[in-house]
Amino acid sequence: MAAADEPPCLYWNCEQVADWIESLGLPQYRECFTTNLVDGRKLILADGSHLPQLGITDFEHIKFISGSVRELLGIEDPKWNRTIAIPHREPMGMFLERKSITGQRANELTFEKYQKEVRRNEIEKEKNVKKVTYVKCKGDLVY
Repeated sequence: MAAADEPPCLYWNCEQVADWIESLGLPQYRECFTTNLVDGRKLILADGSHLPQLGITDFEHIKFISGSVRELLGIEDPKWNRTIAIPHREPMGMFLERKSITGQRANELTFEKYQKEVRRNEIEKEKNVKKVTYVKCKGDLVY
């Protein structure tokens, strides 16, 4: 069952994903998704680089499916001119990347837990930055 802040499609089985692909007007790709056992968690990874591996090679269809997946998951379009000074993706996108893997830790991870983990990591980074001390030594800064 999806938490209130998680997209319900995360919990779809392969048939539900295939039904969704059909509902997009692309029934010819149903078998691509069922044969490759694409469930809701694996759907997170359905983008322009992964869809050809499933057998989807029409570029317009790849763009359409990728955009539909992003819309379904509620994540932003990737930006070609994104600066490295900001996080890789928006928080939901980063959470979904973590959720796309399988295992107990990923199963138990909720968006709320993910946000707390990110905040803890940011606080830890700030503490580490504050621990750096500068000592003047013959005109050079030494750490």
